[in-house]
Amino acid sequence: MINVAVIGTGNIAPAHIEGLMTFPGRCRITALVDIYPEKGEALKKKFDLDCPVFYSHEKLLASDIPFDLVHVCTPPYVHAPIAIDMMDAGKDVVVEKPMAASLEECDRMIEAEKRNGVTMACIAQNRFRDSIYKLKKILEGGKAGRLRVAHVNSLWWRGHSYYDLWWRGLWEKEGGGPTLNHAVHHIDMINWMQGELPEEVTAVLGNVMHDNSEVEDISFAALRYRDGALAQVTSSVVHHGEEQGLVLQCENAKIEAPWDTYASTSLPNGFPERNETLEKELNDEFGALPDLAHEGHAGEIDDILTALENKSRPMITGEDGRRTVELITAIYKSGCRKETVTLPLAKDDAFYTFQGILDKAVRFYKKTASVENFAAEDITVGNYGKK
Repeated sequence: MINVAVIGTGNIAPAHIEGLMTFPGRCRITALVDIYPEKGEALKKKFDLDCPVFYSHEKLLASDIPFDLVHVCTPPYVHAPIAIDMMDAGKDVVVEKPMAASLEECDRMIEAEKRNGVTMACIAQNRFRDSIYKLKKILEGGKAGRLRVAHVNSLWWRGHSYYDLWWRGLWEKEGGGPTLNHAVHHIDMINWMQGELPEEVTAVLGNVMHDNSEVEDISFAALRYRDGALAQVTSSVVHHGEEQGLVLQCENAKIEAPWDTYASTSLPNGFPERNETLEKELNDEFGALPDLAHEGHAGEIDDILTALENKSRPMITGEDGRRTVELITAIYKSGCRKETVTLPLAKDDAFYTFQGILDKAVRFYKKTASVENFAAEDITVGNYGKK
């Protein structure tokens, strides 16, 4: 039985708790932590948990409560110090997205994992969605051909009041806007599909609807890969409908999530003719793939528990989390400096550290409103299903 402490009981914590409660024979929640203990108490009551609530992770460490694994569900700016403290105490750690607010923090977290001989996993739960994992399998199958152009649509909508929450809309607390905090999912997906980071990034940042926020509410990025392939990433909280997904234009066919395919062959004059035979083959291959036993956070938590039980590595490691942060950092560097950025980013790069990002970041507006907490409400976590 793996004893689990959940640190941070805000919007994303219920997804972790529900995921953990999917496996009652393998793990149990023994502690909750939040700087607002009343939020922890409310979550404890909602899920009928039998555990204490602490107001700091230091208090948890000083207690005699048994716990082996920590889920860090706090705002990004404290992911690194909490995760490192826990790993230094010999605990395994799961870190919510994004892994950290800077590459320097990511590297310190990875070093702490190695130094202490523990396991750190990073949340990228959408790899554990049927539509995404099956798209990856189809791409690997090869019938569609090599990936040549990807359109990555991380399209969300958030009202003006979204950035009134005290830590949102500030580079110092949130670490950025939707490029970091929303598109992190889709950027992880394109890294997974491509299997490598791009060589070049060119980006534009903007804030077109949220004048109570320092950070961007939209960005466009163009990525160029070593083999000449290109990708376009849109990160937004201004898109009505939140129509998210990946469109992969391959040599022989388009494949996408939510699932669809279209294949073309060339007429003698170069104009297209629909290749319905290949489309049928791709649709049949997609339909034959088994559904995952668990999707989303539950799917990734299953993978993490299995890794801990078998003393193996989880699917999504600190190195994976770092790659996602590196691409996001390159987008910010390009957008702030209005120049094309090459990867990898060196340790002496001005954007390698969190302080460097704070010094160089574009501030679109001054945050003018601040509320301590919103009433507890359900949140949207994306559209990854059928059209």
